[in-house]
Amino acid sequence: MSHPRKFTSAILASVIAIGSLSTTGCFWGVTTLGPNLMPFSIPIPVTPYLQKKKEDEFWNHERYDRAPILGPLTSGADIVALDPPSDDEVMRALEKAQPVQGGVPFLHEHNRNDVRIVKEKIADYIDPPRVYPLIGPAQQHHAHYKCTIYYEDVRRIGWPFPHTLRDEDAREVIYVDHNHLHMVGNVDNAIEAEL
Repeated sequence: MSHPRKFTSAILASVIAIGSLSTTGCFWGVTTLGPNLMPFSIPIPVTPYLQKKKEDEFWNHERYDRAPILGPLTSGADIVALDPPSDDEVMRALEKAQPVQGGVPFLHEHNRNDVRIVKEKIADYIDPPRVYPLIGPAQQHHAHYKCTIYYEDVRRIGWPFPHTLRDEDAREVIYVDHNHLHMVGNVDNAIEAEL
């Protein structure tokens, strides 16, 4: 191949590469919008592990990490806590205490099968009224649950000798606390005073 022919094919390959790069919708839109971050403006893929970790953190914060504020307690009514913990909440607490996620397929896998959950309320009481910042006068209602989880623990190990360990009578006990607030005093007058 002659020298001018190599030069022509190199230029043609460069034009095709630049043309194909500029026609992708992601590249030029990312580098021209907003502040120019040079090489940091190109998107970098996130591993599924980190993505799932962030999604789980958001799920827990949205569902289980907040304490609701309910209306005042009425005199003469039964003082009963909110609903018992859901199966999802119990399994997430168990996964946090003893994780099984993140095994390596065909090398080491850990599963829980035939899960059965028994929930028992062990305490239900209310604190005396006090003033909470940004909330005002309120009472904290505590409910403590003992959750016993019965399951079959299966561990599949693939190296150095493939074998399966199976514990059919595995059990764990998880304690879940549910706390929420009840407003105290004449709530209607307090709302009218704020308006």
